[in-house]
Amino acid sequence: MTSAQLLSDAFGRIHEAVAEVLDGIPDDALPVRLDADANSIAWLIWHLARVQDDHVAGVAGTEQVWTAAGWSSRFGLRLEDHDIGYGHDSAQVALVVAGADLLRGYLDAVHEATRRFVASLTDADLDRIVDEHWDPPVTLGVRLVSVIADNLQHAGQAAYVRGILGRR
Repeated sequence: MTSAQLLSDAFGRIHEAVAEVLDGIPDDALPVRLDADANSIAWLIWHLARVQDDHVAGVAGTEQVWTAAGWSSRFGLRLEDHDIGYGHDSAQVALVVAGADLLRGYLDAVHEATRRFVASLTDADLDRIVDEHWDPPVTLGVRLVSVIADNLQHAGQAAYVRGILGRR
Protein backbone atom coordinates (compact mmCIF):
# COMPACT_ATOMS: atom_id res chain seq x y z
CA MET A 1 0.00 0.00 0.00
CA THR A 2 1.31 3.44 -0.89
CA SER A 3 0.99 6.52 1.26
CA ALA A 4 -1.52 7.92 -1.23
CA GLN A 5 -3.65 4.80 -0.90
CA LEU A 6 -3.47 4.97 2.88
CA LEU A 7 -4.53 8.63 2.90
CA SER A 8 -7.31 7.89 0.40
CA ASP A 9 -8.60 5.16 2.68
CA ALA A 10 -8.56 7.48 5.70
CA PHE A 11 -10.42 10.27 3.90
CA GLY A 12 -12.84 7.66 2.56
CA ARG A 13 -13.64 6.59 6.13
CA ILE A 14 -14.56 10.17 7.01
CA HIS A 15 -16.87 10.31 4.02
CA GLU A 16 -18.50 7.00 5.00
CA ALA A 17 -18.91 8.02 8.65
CA VAL A 18 -20.70 11.22 7.70
CA ALA A 19 -22.88 9.38 5.17
CA GLU A 20 -24.01 7.07 7.99
CA VAL A 21 -24.93 10.05 10.16
CA LEU A 22 -26.93 11.66 7.35
CA ASP A 23 -28.60 8.48 6.10
CA GLY A 24 -32.31 8.79 6.80
CA ILE A 25 -32.01 11.62 9.28
CA PRO A 26 -34.87 14.12 9.14
CA ASP A 27 -33.76 17.65 8.26
CA ASP A 28 -35.38 19.04 11.40
CA ALA A 29 -32.95 16.99 13.53
CA LEU A 30 -29.85 18.57 11.97
CA PRO A 31 -29.95 21.96 13.75
CA VAL A 32 -30.93 20.47 17.14
CA ARG A 33 -28.47 21.20 19.94
CA LEU A 34 -28.26 19.07 23.07
CA ASP A 35 -27.92 22.22 25.14
CA ALA A 36 -27.73 25.93 24.42
CA ASP A 37 -24.00 25.88 23.66
CA ALA A 38 -23.65 22.47 22.00
CA ASN A 39 -22.77 21.98 18.35
CA SER A 40 -25.53 20.67 16.11
CA ILE A 41 -25.11 17.85 13.60
CA ALA A 42 -25.47 20.40 10.81
CA TRP A 43 -22.68 22.55 12.25
CA LEU A 44 -20.38 19.57 12.90
CA ILE A 45 -20.70 18.24 9.36
CA TRP A 46 -20.48 21.68 7.75
CA HIS A 47 -17.40 22.47 9.85
CA LEU A 48 -15.55 19.24 9.12
CA ALA A 49 -16.20 19.67 5.41
CA ARG A 50 -15.06 23.31 5.55
CA VAL A 51 -11.85 22.34 7.39
CA GLN A 52 -11.08 19.62 4.85
CA ASP A 53 -11.89 21.94 1.94
CA ASP A 54 -9.84 24.84 3.32
CA HIS A 55 -6.80 22.82 4.36
CA VAL A 56 -6.60 20.55 1.31
CA ALA A 57 -7.13 23.44 -1.11
CA GLY A 58 -4.41 25.33 0.76
CA VAL A 59 -1.81 22.60 0.31
CA ALA A 60 -2.98 21.76 -3.22
CA GLY A 61 -2.79 25.39 -4.32
CA THR A 62 -6.39 25.38 -5.55
CA GLU A 63 -9.52 27.39 -4.84
CA GLN A 64 -11.81 25.92 -2.22
CA VAL A 65 -14.82 23.96 -3.46
CA TRP A 66 -16.90 26.21 -1.16
CA THR A 67 -16.39 29.19 -3.46
CA ALA A 68 -15.25 27.62 -6.75
CA ALA A 69 -18.36 25.43 -7.08
CA GLY A 70 -20.86 27.86 -5.56
CA TRP A 71 -21.52 26.02 -2.30
CA SER A 72 -21.28 29.23 -0.31
CA SER A 73 -24.21 30.64 -2.27
CA ARG A 74 -26.21 27.42 -2.00
CA PHE A 75 -25.85 27.36 1.78
CA GLY A 76 -26.63 31.08 2.08
CA LEU A 77 -25.12 31.36 5.55
CA ARG A 78 -24.59 34.73 7.19
CA LEU A 79 -20.87 34.00 7.49
CA GLU A 80 -17.84 35.17 5.53
CA ASP A 81 -16.74 32.86 2.70
CA HIS A 82 -13.41 32.21 4.45
CA ASP A 83 -15.13 31.11 7.68
CA ILE A 84 -14.56 27.44 8.48
CA GLY A 85 -16.13 27.47 11.94
CA TYR A 86 -12.95 27.56 13.99
CA GLY A 87 -13.64 29.38 17.26
CA HIS A 88 -17.36 29.81 16.64
CA ASP A 89 -19.41 30.92 19.59
CA SER A 90 -22.93 29.69 20.29
CA ALA A 91 -24.58 32.38 18.15
CA GLN A 92 -22.38 31.53 15.16
CA VAL A 93 -23.07 27.80 15.55
CA ALA A 94 -26.80 28.60 15.41
CA LEU A 95 -26.32 30.28 12.01
CA VAL A 96 -25.38 26.97 10.36
CA VAL A 97 -28.67 25.44 9.28
CA ALA A 98 -28.74 23.07 6.32
CA GLY A 99 -30.56 19.98 5.14
CA ALA A 100 -29.01 16.55 4.74
CA ASP A 101 -28.93 16.74 0.92
CA LEU A 102 -27.08 20.05 0.96
CA LEU A 103 -24.56 18.85 3.56
CA ARG A 104 -24.04 15.57 1.71
CA GLY A 105 -23.61 17.36 -1.63
CA TYR A 106 -20.96 19.69 -0.26
CA LEU A 107 -19.09 16.89 1.50
CA ASP A 108 -19.24 14.75 -1.66
CA ALA A 109 -17.70 17.59 -3.68
CA VAL A 110 -14.98 18.20 -1.06
CA HIS A 111 -14.26 14.48 -0.82
CA GLU A 112 -13.85 14.23 -4.59
CA ALA A 113 -11.41 17.16 -4.64
CA THR A 114 -9.48 15.61 -1.75
CA ARG A 115 -9.47 12.19 -3.41
CA ARG A 116 -8.05 13.63 -6.64
CA PHE A 117 -5.33 15.54 -4.78
CA VAL A 118 -4.31 12.67 -2.51
CA ALA A 119 -4.20 10.21 -5.44
CA SER A 120 -1.53 12.40 -7.07
CA LEU A 121 0.86 12.31 -4.09
CA THR A 122 4.12 10.46 -3.81
CA ASP A 123 5.86 9.57 -0.57
CA ALA A 124 8.40 12.33 -1.21
CA ASP A 125 5.60 14.92 -1.45
CA LEU A 126 4.62 14.29 2.17
CA ASP A 127 7.87 15.87 3.43
CA ARG A 128 7.12 19.21 1.72
CA ILE A 129 6.83 22.05 4.25
CA VAL A 130 3.39 23.63 3.97
CA ASP A 131 3.34 25.88 7.04
CA GLU A 132 6.38 27.57 8.57
CA HIS A 133 4.38 29.27 11.34
CA TRP A 134 5.00 26.31 13.67
CA ASP A 135 8.13 24.91 15.29
CA PRO A 136 8.86 22.50 13.80
CA PRO A 137 7.38 23.56 10.46
CA VAL A 138 4.37 21.52 9.31
CA THR A 139 4.83 19.05 6.48
CA LEU A 140 2.17 18.04 3.99
CA GLY A 141 1.93 14.62 5.63
CA VAL A 142 1.40 16.10 9.08
CA ARG A 143 -1.22 18.56 7.76
CA LEU A 144 -3.21 15.79 6.08
CA VAL A 145 -3.10 13.59 9.18
CA SER A 146 -4.24 16.59 11.24
CA VAL A 147 -7.25 17.08 8.93
CA ILE A 148 -8.08 13.38 9.15
CA ALA A 149 -7.92 13.43 12.95
CA ASP A 150 -10.06 16.58 13.21
CA ASN A 151 -12.63 15.29 10.73
CA LEU A 152 -12.95 11.88 12.40
CA GLN A 153 -13.49 13.53 15.79
CA HIS A 154 -16.29 15.70 14.42
CA ALA A 155 -17.87 12.81 12.50
CA GLY A 156 -17.88 10.84 15.76
CA GLN A 157 -19.44 13.75 17.60
CA ALA A 158 -22.17 14.01 14.95
CA ALA A 159 -22.85 10.27 15.25
CA TYR A 160 -23.05 10.61 19.04
CA VAL A 161 -25.55 13.48 18.81
CA ARG A 162 -27.63 11.52 16.31
CA GLY A 163 -27.66 8.56 18.68
CA ILE A 164 -28.89 10.68 21.56
CA LEU A 165 -31.56 12.34 19.42
CA GLY A 166 -32.71 8.90 18.27
CA ARG A 167 -33.42 7.91 21.88
CA ARG A 168 -35.54 10.98 22.64
